[in-house]
This record gives sequence, C-alpha cells and structure tokens, in this order.
Amino acid sequence: MPPALKALLSQLAGLAVAFALARAGLVSGLWPLVGVQALAAALAAGALRSARWWLPIHLGFLPLVVGAHGLDLHPAVYLGAFVLLVLVYWTSFRTQVPLYLSNRATAQAVAALLPERPARLLDIGAGTGSLLRPLARARPDCQFTGVELAPATWLVGRLLAASAANIDWQRGDLFSRPWHDYDLVYAFLSPVPMAEVWQKAASELRPGSVLVSNSFPVPGREADFVVEVTDRRATRLYGYRIGPCKRT
Repeated sequence: MPPALKALLSQLAGLAVAFALARAGLVSGLWPLVGVQALAAALAAGALRSARWWLPIHLGFLPLVVGAHGLDLHPAVYLGAFVLLVLVYWTSFRTQVPLYLSNRATAQAVAALLPERPARLLDIGAGTGSLLRPLARARPDCQFTGVELAPATWLVGRLLAASAANIDWQRGDLFSRPWHDYDLVYAFLSPVPMAEVWQKAASELRPGSVLVSNSFPVPGREADFVVEVTDRRATRLYGYRIGPCKRT
C-alpha cells in the first residue's frame, strides 16, 4: 500500500475512534478528543506497518492543526509552511526516504574508509552536504559528488559547498546516474530502497569499490564489515565490498 494512502487511512481511523468514543459519552472536550484521535491514528499506522517516522507525524498532526487554528494565523502562513515542507521533503511520501543528516563523527569514520590514494566518493541522497563538506576539507586530494533531489536541501547544499573545489553538487534521482567511476558510495536513506541500492552497486561499481550504508543494512546480505561510530546515535556503518564473486 502506498505510504500516503496508509497515512490517510490512519488519520481516518483515528477520527472514527474519536467520534465513536464521543458518541458513547466516554470522551468529552476538545483536547481529550484530539488526543484520542492522535493516539488512535498512530496505532493504526503501526498496524499498517508504516515507517517508524510516520508515528510522531500522526501523534502531532491534529494537535498542531487545532493549536494553529487557535492562533488565528493568516492563510498565507499555512501555504508557506506547506510549500516549505514540499521543497524539503519533495517525494519522501513516495520513496519513503526522509531527510537524514550525517554528523561529523560519521564523516570522520567514512574518511577512515577512503583509500590512501586519491579516490572518488558518491553520496546518494546527500541532503545538505553535511557529510561531504568535512570530507572535502580532510581529503583535498579526493573528489566528492553529492546527489540530492529535494529542491530546498539541494539549494542549501549548493550554497554551503560553493567554495569547495573538490565537491560536485548535483540535483537528481539517486538511481538515474551511473556509479561506475566511484570508489565508495555512501547512503543514508531508509530500509525501503536498500535492496535496489545494492543491485545498482553490485552491477555498476568496479571490483574493489565499497558501498557504505548508514544505519540500514542491505536485506538478505551480511555486511563485509560494520563500523561502530562513537556518537550519540550509536551510528552503525554497514560496508559491502564489491568483487567478482559478489556481483548479481
């Protein structure tokens, strides 16, 4: 089921539960009903096996709507907020890949995985370039490419990386460009696209190249190595080496 349809059904289920409890006289008052709807919507989303990041959205959606209504904001504020969210998250409802930003500790761990010789790294779903900028400073001999589809985050990343001569900042879909020329491909996406990411990596990357996935392992494959990052998230980097015996 498409994620957007799951979200709609979850919200409708929450409204149905709140309406039924109100009719039965078990819940009364605006905010208790809002709380019941939000909780029921989140439970429905869990039952539909929505991605985990949908749960706080369902918990906060109606409370935020009701709270904002009480502020008597100008309609342009709602339009502006909607446009901003679209520009930041773009097709996340379809791809199920939210915006994740890599931290400096992760960048240091990825830098340690680069070969000593000059190398080329591709960051797919690069966000604002939070991984590439520290890497570009640490390894001026290497070339770094970031691919980001969402217009707002792409623009922020382009502005922040403008002074880095060894960063190639591109806008586009992560699967639309060839990966043949890269020594390391880095992904911080979600569990949903990882099988497809592996298929592309295994078919296009040269033997000896590496696919590194932040937090989300490739389903059905054992990682060749796992790097434990010493950050607050307890980040794990799953590494997959490309070789003749591993191509599919």
